[in-house]
Amino acid sequence: MLLDLKTTVQMNKKIPEHIVNRKGPRSAKDLNPEVLEYLNGGLIETANLMEWLAVDQLKLLKLVLDDLGKSNWYDNFYEVVSNQKKPSANTNTKIIGTTFAQLTNDSKVISYLSNHNSDVCRCWATQYYSGIEMSITERLHTTKPFAGDSHFGVREVAIFATKEFIIEDLDQAVMILLNWTKDANENIRRYAVETIRPIGVWTKKIDELKENPEKAIDILEALKSDSSKYVKDAVGNWLNDASKTRPDWVRNICLQWEKKSLSKDTKYIIKKALRTINR
Repeated sequence: MLLDLKTTVQMNKKIPEHIVNRKGPRSAKDLNPEVLEYLNGGLIETANLMEWLAVDQLKLLKLVLDDLGKSNWYDNFYEVVSNQKKPSANTNTKIIGTTFAQLTNDSKVISYLSNHNSDVCRCWATQYYSGIEMSITERLHTTKPFAGDSHFGVREVAIFATKEFIIEDLDQAVMILLNWTKDANENIRRYAVETIRPIGVWTKKIDELKENPEKAIDILEALKSDSSKYVKDAVGNWLNDASKTRPDWVRNICLQWEKKSLSKDTKYIIKKALRTINR
């Protein structure tokens, strides 16, 4: 049925408006079966986290492998996904991506995944590179398009896929990411600070930055008056993380910024940064 749906959509070259303009469901019970069919067929992007979690990645993968003429690979993926002790959407994404890395280095396959309509397929491409040995410079270079992706899921997976490597080579990563703070794409600027958050959400903590937040000050300074709420939230959250281990340092930085900048953007960041301290 999914193949029939895909063929129909390709012939009509149009996704129904009620599918395109939908709002994501608040809970699993609100998932629209029709939407799920489009998602599992790789025809649309997920609208929110609830949809992203609901995608049947193996079903989608089977269609992708058929498109690539690699259906004989399916058993390899099925085995590693099925053998997980605690499977989740995140772990499935990583395992599928790294299994692609084990099976091929064909640039056409990676390009297909990287430019797929489905954000889930682009997440696999993001994780593909986590399965390959490379320098932190090369790793961040290959991750940059995913860090700047238009979809929230791909951007978050870009963080999951690189954070441990960044921790291993923190000083070099910070130097590279400092240049990203000048990027016109707010998603790239946000990644530059979000991916090195000392504590963060659902990612590994960076003990070195918990104890020595000074190492990231150039990145924070570069973004202290950013006009993007997405970036401002990341900077404020970074400082709030640091306030849990180095509260005096965070207070001092905020005081300095108050003196240097009367920007409403800086004020917004400072308020967010001090929320734990001011409780």
